Amino acid sequence: MNSNSAERRSVRTTAGWGFLCLTVVLAACTPPGDPRRHTTPPANPAAPTTSTSTGGPPCTPSVDTLAAPPAGYRLVGEDVAVPDAPVMSAEDSGETEPAARLFAKWGLIVRAGTVVDLRVAAGWQDRARLGWGGTGTRAAAVTVHACTPEGGQAQWMAFVGGTWVAQAACVPLIVTSNGQNDSVDLGIGVPCDKAATS
Repeated sequence: MNSNSAERRSVRTTAGWGFLCLTVVLAACTPPGDPRRHTTPPANPAAPTTSTSTGGPPCTPSVDTLAAPPAGYRLVGEDVAVPDAPVMSAEDSGETEPAARLFAKWGLIVRAGTVVDLRVAAGWQDRARLGWGGTGTRAAAVTVHACTPEGGQAQWMAFVGGTWVAQAACVPLIVTSNGQNDSVDLGIGVPCDKAATS
């Protein structure tokens, strides 16, 4: 690989990180009711190309490829990273479904080449919804297929989406990957240390 190719790759990586950071900052700073604010994550036509040759479910559309989970994220098991913030801002979603009244936008980070299942814990099916990949589809249980990108350079994939809730709460999620179940509590509109999960 010549030095020009390495420099171009470095610029693309830096630009990708910049775009991801800018997206997070803008989403956090855009006030509710602003017409520029998306209540449902939009599809990204510029999402990285992914391979479908691995079989299994279709590839979930991603917005970025990463060498490692970014700062401010924590691992759940070996293949998923979620925000480490004690509370994620939840705004009126504009949705009519009672379980989707509020929406907290956050990016899901999944190890490239893996398929993970995420679901709300038992008893939460009528109070919370999940969704990633820019399709706007939300459900109590979702599958994210982080296909290995062409070239196989990236170790992690980033997906736009988040969590919908009936009301601000500490939402318990179950993450399943490679036959292993891991649980994580997410503060949606309220910190988990100030809210019951049941």
